Amino acid sequence: MSSIHHPGRKVGLLKGLAGALALCVGLSTTSEASEPLHGGVLRTIVTPEPPTLMLGLNQQSPTQLVAGKIYESLLRWTPDLKPIPCLAKSWTISEDGKVYTFELQSDVKWQDGEPFTADDVVFSIDKFLRSEHPRARVIIDQFVDSVKALSPTEVEIRLKEPFAPFLKSFVSDNMPMVPKHIYDGTDYKSNPANQHPIGTGPFMFKEWKKGSYVILERNPNYWEKGKPYLDSVVFNVIPDAASRALAFERGDVQMVSANDIDGVDVGRLSKLPGVKYSTEGWEMFAKQAYIQMNFDRKPFDNIKVRQAVMMAINRDFVVKNIFFGLGKVATGPISSATPFYEPNVRKYPFDIKQARELIKESGVDVSKTPIKILAYPYGAAWDRLTEYTRQCLQQLGFQVEIESADAGTWANRVSNFDFDLTFSYTSQYGDPALGVARLYLTRNIVKGSAFVNNQGYRNPTLDKMWDEAASSTSENERQRLYSAIQKQLVDDVANGYLFELVIPTLYSQKVHNMITSATGVNDNFADVWMDK
Repeated sequence: MSSIHHPGRKVGLLKGLAGALALCVGLSTTSEASEPLHGGVLRTIVTPEPPTLMLGLNQQSPTQLVAGKIYESLLRWTPDLKPIPCLAKSWTISEDGKVYTFELQSDVKWQDGEPFTADDVVFSIDKFLRSEHPRARVIIDQFVDSVKALSPTEVEIRLKEPFAPFLKSFVSDNMPMVPKHIYDGTDYKSNPANQHPIGTGPFMFKEWKKGSYVILERNPNYWEKGKPYLDSVVFNVIPDAASRALAFERGDVQMVSANDIDGVDVGRLSKLPGVKYSTEGWEMFAKQAYIQMNFDRKPFDNIKVRQAVMMAINRDFVVKNIFFGLGKVATGPISSATPFYEPNVRKYPFDIKQARELIKESGVDVSKTPIKILAYPYGAAWDRLTEYTRQCLQQLGFQVEIESADAGTWANRVSNFDFDLTFSYTSQYGDPALGVARLYLTRNIVKGSAFVNNQGYRNPTLDKMWDEAASSTSENERQRLYSAIQKQLVDDVANGYLFELVIPTLYSQKVHNMITSATGVNDNFADVWMDK
């Protein structure tokens, strides 16, 4: 069993009576303190271990969780998706919707002591993110005409045309601010700072012992005076699902979320004394899970095979028995929680007989077409889904092999289109133009990035419709276009839409302000505090 890291000491998980005592102490009910207290170490888990902590280069969930405390964007978001100040203290939008002017917070410093200025914003958007970020570059390339520093604390962004959801681009994992003085003129991907990230956030990188833990410590010069309240945050790496559950049950960690805890354990752990349970805090993301089939590899270049895969998988079974109810069957590429959702699309009911008929119609010789499933390394539920999918494909006659990978290897292989079939889940960011289009635009078939059009779906007609929908100022016209897009993507099985994720967070009642925004535990933890 993996050990839990405690700053200043290293101890294994307690056993027997000592473990029971830890439960009583570690998950005791909250005190009567009404004002935030300074101090304390928040211990949690990150699953799987992130491949990097440079948020501008990697947007996998574990990277977001840890690096979201180091890097910041111009804005943060309330649970009802209203913008609130972060690195920008105010902003204005011109009457024609094409000019955004941001007034930055004063006296913000990077964690190495250098000042954060408008030049950093210009560099981040116009150079770094335009080059490296799979979501941001789609928006920047299509809509941003210029980014200019009007003064050290004022930035003007001019758009080529109005783009109503533009402000929602400014989320820490979507538009993180990157230090110009460290990255300008360097090879971004090989910059040594990627191993020791420097941001403006409330917590600074301290230590990363691979395979064990990541420690972030309080930023004493954080721009929001008096914050953060915590001394440090420790993210433990515990590969085994049962050990992760036990670590929380015994009070060795005070918070778990998402992939940290298997669905089978959520109900039991949520009922423990002194535990808070929430599925809030993911409003900005509206995460959706899907099967990604490589269009450039047989047999998935054949639409009838992709349709057969959809009908061979019982998605109700997946939600209820593999993810233990933590989800809702998806109908298409846009979540029912995201604007412009279209429910009236083609259905793929579970029907193994019809799936076999589709395989026959495809003309594919299953005996000569082996399939490799690249496992999604995000916990036990995804392992079960991988095995279940193998059985489904075997029922269609395919020979199926499962390939294991850690998070970094998975991202590298998917980024280079080196897979037959894999799984993924992605965020929608409150608008299809921000979180969904990137997965289907032909121009976003780009090697070197995961969470783009890695499956190689090509449809020039839809490319044009995506662009028209993004730039339209008419809600009705956007709905018309997005409805048509959804219907076509479902017909084509551009991805195999599985389910909308319900993401649990469990934490000790000794911890306060754990979820205060639309980005939940991926937020910066500046407001989190603990009872003594």
